[in-house]
Parts: sequence; C-alpha cells; structure tokens
Amino acid sequence: MTERLVPTLIALDWGTSSLRAYLLGDGGRVLAMQSRPWGVQHTPDGDFARAYATLVGDWYRQWPGLPALACGMIGSRQGWREVPYARCPATVDDLVDGLLALDTPCGTLHLLPGVLDASALPNVIRGEETQVFGALQLAPELRENALLVLPGTHSKWVTVHEGAISRFTTHMTGELFAVLRDHSILGRPAREAGSERSDEAFHRGLDAARSSAAEGVSGRLFSTRSLLLTERLTAGESLDYLSGLLIGEELRSVLASLENAACPPLVLIGDAHLCDRYRLALARFGVASVRTLENAGVAGLWYLACAARLITATPIPVSRSALHV
Repeated sequence: MTERLVPTLIALDWGTSSLRAYLLGDGGRVLAMQSRPWGVQHTPDGDFARAYATLVGDWYRQWPGLPALACGMIGSRQGWREVPYARCPATVDDLVDGLLALDTPCGTLHLLPGVLDASALPNVIRGEETQVFGALQLAPELRENALLVLPGTHSKWVTVHEGAISRFTTHMTGELFAVLRDHSILGRPAREAGSERSDEAFHRGLDAARSSAAEGVSGRLFSTRSLLLTERLTAGESLDYLSGLLIGEELRSVLASLENAACPPLVLIGDAHLCDRYRLALARFGVASVRTLENAGVAGLWYLACAARLITATPIPVSRSALHV
C-alpha cells in the first residue's frame, strides 16, 4: 500500500542572494522543493509578493489552508517587512514571540525575527538562528554547551548555552575573499591565467595566518603577490593561498579568544564544500574533533513552526545519522 504524503507546512529560507521554498510533510519530511536566485537583493522589481506567489502559488491553491513560515533577510529592513530582533540570550520562545504575520495573495506568511547581540560592538543574524535551533533539535546533546560554525559570505560562530543563543561573532571572510579576488591586485593573476585547486597552497596560507599572532593577517595579505613575484607561488595557486590566509585569520582570532577556556563541542553547519574546507583548516589548527550537521535549516523551520503552534504535529525525529564525525 502506497504511503499518502500530506503536506502540513510551507517553509521558506529567503536570504540575501537566494530563495528556497519547501513543502513539508509530517515530521519535517521534504515533499517538494523549489529555488530561485531571488534573494532580497535580487527579487525581480523588488516585488516580494509576486515572487512569493510565483514560487508557492500552486501549492497554496492545492492546499489553501497550509500555514507558511519564512526565515532570513526577508524579515530585514531591506526585505518585505522588518521584524524586530530577539535579543541574546535568545530562546525558541523568544523567536516564536517575535513572529510577524504578513497578509499575502497566498494567505498569511509568518516571518521569523533574527537575533541581536546588543554588546558594545553589536552583532546580528537573520536565518542562521533557524539553523541553530534546528541543530539543537537534531542533536539535543548540543543544547547545554556548544559552538556552532556556519561558514559563508559572512561566517557566524554561535555559542549555545542551556538551549539559548548566548552570543555570536561575524567574520566577513567570504565577502573579503570575493572582493580581493575580483577587484584587487591579489586576484588579478588568477583572473588572467585561471585558478587551480591546491591544498598545499591553502595549507600554506593557513600556516601564514596561524603564525601571524598579534600582527594579524593585514600585514601578510601582500605575500599573495610577493610569493608570486619571487616564483614561490603560481598564479593558479594564488587564490587557494589567499583563501587559506583569510580562513586562517578567522580561525586564529576565534581560537585565540578561547585560549583560557576549554573549546566546547564544535559543529559545522551549511554548504558541504565550505564545511569540508573549514574542517581541513581546523585540523591544521589542531582542532580534530569537529562534526558536520546536515539539513539544520529545514529542521529549524519545522521545529519553530511546531513551537509556534502553526502546525499540530510531532517535532522532527532526532537522527544521529545527521551528524558526521
């Protein structure tokens, strides 16, 4: 007998550069998925309502009573409607209390708030908080104390304590790499000659950043060019060296802040290629016990929808297989 799959939630991750929509069944099972390059900075004509209707309209017409929940930059000042941040330490209840209900041509869309760390140098996240709480649902042992790393254009290092987001830092590693690659003298050789993968050059960049100590990486960026000029690095290897410098500086600064405290369980969340690169980098820095967690974003959307009582369903089943050592 064929199992009948009944949708219970429309879930969206609507970020800066992309829009992903999921049709979820009970337990958070993905029944269908659609994506477009329609992040908040690239939505056609800035018409969020039309983009939303285009993407989920067929689902809404087939199941008109389906609740919908979205996380990410769609709830930012540049998005459809700004949703005020929840403040650290932020819990699931804080996010649920901050939900904003938005009327759309396809019914009500609930927008999740981001999280604000209101310290002397404030920090914000939008979208990553959903991945964090999805991770805690998938791996409950992380609730007490963990450090979750979400590599990307703006990498986030999120500290979890007693089930709440207690603090986090942002490192613009991916954006800095893109700017230097595309708009600086450091990226020109590879732009002209083409790049090639070189783990050796990546490790070399990591080692240069690791040994920079108090100097930091600023005084070592130019070595991307000087090593090339002295024929100790090829044009094709230069971008991997530069990537190693920047990721290495991110790791050096974070790990230096933990010198007087034991490093909590460390988990990587996000794009598989980036997570592999960060795992490689962490091993170079002597951090061998690192796990990778998959599908945390979808799990978080499902879990938060349950917590907000948008759906009456059991939480997503805990899966040990989602964690890779």
